[in-house]
Amino acid sequence: MSTSTQPARIDKAGARLTLPVAALAFVIAIAVQLIGQAKIDLGIGAIVIFPMVWGLILGLLVSIQKFKPLGLDLQRVAAALVGVAVLLLVARLAFNIGPSLPSLIKAGPALLLQEVGHLLGTIALALPLAVLLRMGKATVGATFSLDREPSFAMVSEKYGPDSDQYRGVLAMYVFGTLFGAVFITLLTSLVANWKIFDPLALAMGAGVGSGSMMAASSASIIAAYPGDQEAILGMAAVSNLITTILGVYVGIYIALPLADRFYRVLTRKQTREAAAVTAGATAERGAADVEREEAQAEENRRFREQVAESSAAIKLPLWLSLSVLTVLGIGTASVAAKGFSLSIVAGYGIMLALVLVSIALSKVTRKISAIVYITTIGAYISSPWFFGAAALTSVIKTVDFLSIATVMLTLAGLSLGKDIPLLKNIGWKIIPVGLVAITASFLLSTVIAQFALGLGQ
Repeated sequence: MSTSTQPARIDKAGARLTLPVAALAFVIAIAVQLIGQAKIDLGIGAIVIFPMVWGLILGLLVSIQKFKPLGLDLQRVAAALVGVAVLLLVARLAFNIGPSLPSLIKAGPALLLQEVGHLLGTIALALPLAVLLRMGKATVGATFSLDREPSFAMVSEKYGPDSDQYRGVLAMYVFGTLFGAVFITLLTSLVANWKIFDPLALAMGAGVGSGSMMAASSASIIAAYPGDQEAILGMAAVSNLITTILGVYVGIYIALPLADRFYRVLTRKQTREAAAVTAGATAERGAADVEREEAQAEENRRFREQVAESSAAIKLPLWLSLSVLTVLGIGTASVAAKGFSLSIVAGYGIMLALVLVSIALSKVTRKISAIVYITTIGAYISSPWFFGAAALTSVIKTVDFLSIATVMLTLAGLSLGKDIPLLKNIGWKIIPVGLVAITASFLLSTVIAQFALGLGQ
């Protein structure tokens, strides 16, 4: 993994730098958890802003403020903690998967095939647009998946939490949180009223991997097909679950490598074309052109140096990262549960054990990601086929899933100050890319589900 399994570069300074970051993150995470979620009604739909989004925003504001600047090394420490926090997030997610495995086994081919639509929609259409808009390597993180929180873990482990690809995931996450539910409400309402798709196919398409988007999309489908409400809600929920579960495996072994390779192919062509244009214009350029190109080259050099400086990762000892995150997590989960309990502590103990065992297995096998082990083992020991599943699941359920996301995104916000140049470079580009990704994912999944339903009849 790319974060904490390597020897610490900062040694004794690690504790000195980590504790202030942990204290700051603890205060912000507790505060936003107390604030709770806010629902903003826009008439055509509503945006629900969860505590984790408040944490991201407040962390960012603290990171970029000029009154008492947060040092670059402190921001790097926050980024290093994010890389481990995503493993705890996946561990908690795994215990949501196990109890639902029997339902997934019963699912027909239409439900399983719809994941192909999500895969092709984002990579085949949104990725080329992002390349055309010159989003850089952030393209890969922004367009390989819509699977929300699990995407952080996949990209963080492969590229690191200080990578351009990770910033792409973050940009898409923020876009989806602020605009995803409203946009998919309008999109689904339009498509559903065409009356050309089976309502169950539309429900399958609604399972894009985001609970809020799935709920908003389902509401629009139900408005068009009120007599099928129960079937639509059930199908959308199972579809969303399948997208979330399969998304981890598809993302690691198919979507992320495919997006990376596709990006390299497209940008190689882009680079060749740019070189050809430059070569053709060389003979005709004058002194003013040369001076302008030199100035641009110098600006690019400074930008690369700034990015390189911000991306210099700090490695923290695993024991330190997990200790800090456990304290932050228990505190935030206690606020979410409206009270401290030993069950929350026990829940974190189970998740820590799962993470440590998975990291150890990943080191032994080398070729299999720790995330795969966490997901697979966690899903099995929480499934009906494991003798202790009921006891483990009842304890884990006391740890609020979104409280872990709040801690992770608060730390991500604290680390973002150093990434402002790159985020500015993405800027408005994430809007058309995000709209295309959501549209393509929903429509292609719906079309595939419609076809598969026809085969099953």
